[in-house]
Amino acid sequence: MDDMPIILKGTQQGILLQPNVDSWAEVLRALEQSLQDSGGFFRGGRVILELGTRAITEDNLLALRALLDTYDIELWVVLSELPDIIHLIRSHGIRTRLPGKTQPTPPPPTPTAAEVAGNALFIERTLRSGQRLQHPGHVVLLGDINPGAEVIAGGNIVVWGRVNGIVHAGALGNPEAVVCALDLMPLQLRIAGYISRMPEEGRRKIRPEIAKVIDGTIVVEPWTTRG
Repeated sequence: MDDMPIILKGTQQGILLQPNVDSWAEVLRALEQSLQDSGGFFRGGRVILELGTRAITEDNLLALRALLDTYDIELWVVLSELPDIIHLIRSHGIRTRLPGKTQPTPPPPTPTAAEVAGNALFIERTLRSGQRLQHPGHVVLLGDINPGAEVIAGGNIVVWGRVNGIVHAGALGNPEAVVCALDLMPLQLRIAGYISRMPEEGRRKIRPEIAKVIDGTIVVEPWTTRG
């Protein structure tokens, strides 16, 4: 969305951060809010800052690095098209290029029986109380999410089963992410920074549903093959 100060995307090499405005005060505020909303989702990760032709001062670079350090996140690579910015970045010991195929990065750990295809994680099992699944891309689960279990995804969450635990889609700050399930009755449902709880009285009948953000509110609608 064009009015968002930043764009965060999960990639196989790291968390891609793209400033969407020239004001670094806005960028840092939006990033800190996303990190707070995501809990420990990003902890131990690394960020690829894509500047393009946007400028960054040394003070802003240090402020960004300090903010990420607070959440145990590494500012790993800064991509820029400006020679002066590239020189500044390198003077702080930060990469200005992504490693090629000859320098593979270690893959993040994935759950047993899970298969990562592109930016999506597919898993066939039921998540039981106390189990937690998180992935920077989309998550497709063939099974149930029991009460006390949790799924956090940077993208969409699609469950071919029941959702009775906690689900957080768009954890990288994407409010356009959705949650779909055959039986959607979570203890808590989050999309980006928006939070919703199912009503205590439940609903009248079980049916496939999709949750999305519309006008700043999470709305649950029937999940059909038609848009």
